[in-house]
Amino acid sequence: MDVNQVRADLIAEQESLDAIVGPLPDEAWATPTASPRWTIGDQIGHLAYFDGTAALAMSDEASFVAHRDELLAAFTSDEAVDDVTLGRYRSMSPSELLAAWRADRAACAAASATLTDDQRVEWYGPSMGSKSFLTARLMECWAHGQDVADALHLEREHDDRISHIVRLGVITRGWSYINRRLEVPDVPVAVHLDAPAGARWDLGDVDADETIAGPAVDFCLVVTQRRHVDDTALEVSGTAARDWMLKAQVFAGPPTDGPQPRS
Repeated sequence: MDVNQVRADLIAEQESLDAIVGPLPDEAWATPTASPRWTIGDQIGHLAYFDGTAALAMSDEASFVAHRDELLAAFTSDEAVDDVTLGRYRSMSPSELLAAWRADRAACAAASATLTDDQRVEWYGPSMGSKSFLTARLMECWAHGQDVADALHLEREHDDRISHIVRLGVITRGWSYINRRLEVPDVPVAVHLDAPAGARWDLGDVDADETIAGPAVDFCLVVTQRRHVDDTALEVSGTAARDWMLKAQVFAGPPTDGPQPRS
């Protein structure tokens, strides 16, 4: 799969979320979500901010690096992070915020059209390959879109483009431990998932004794820390496999724990 396919799937995921929030009445944008301190408007503001900085990273590396240094220096607390990244968007009306997100993601789409498969992009941690970079944007949109859907008590329809998140979830197994300063287990785990369209996806060490099997959507919900594994239809066999699902963290940043069971 080349970078253009990932780009197309990212745009499709953004449009899918837009179809949910676009028709919302103004008062719905103030609905609290599972993310502490964040409303639905904040979820969209978060995506807008980082779609905008992603566009900068792809189009003007030097300016992005200067921005990154200033931004990270301002990150002294969770509230400070919100002030810097969400302050502008919190002052907007819902229609203004929706327009801003559309503009920021359009800039991201335009900048990503220039990427090649072997190109690297600077980001807030280590630089990333172009496909991984756009996959991370897709994962962010899907995960925050789930927060929005949960707040609205909606059941989303899912597409096989979540395959990008599945692969990211598998390859970041080691990261989930390294990020916690833990030794990476050397026990192989097979991952057998049912795609939304009905196909079977086999990943990881496919012949391993320890296994994770079930709906691909549920795997994505766990690795993005939107659901506890016990609240999904995943069948997890083996100590190492379960430990992975309890620690899985597909996104960058300090280690965090997902929701508790039945929360």
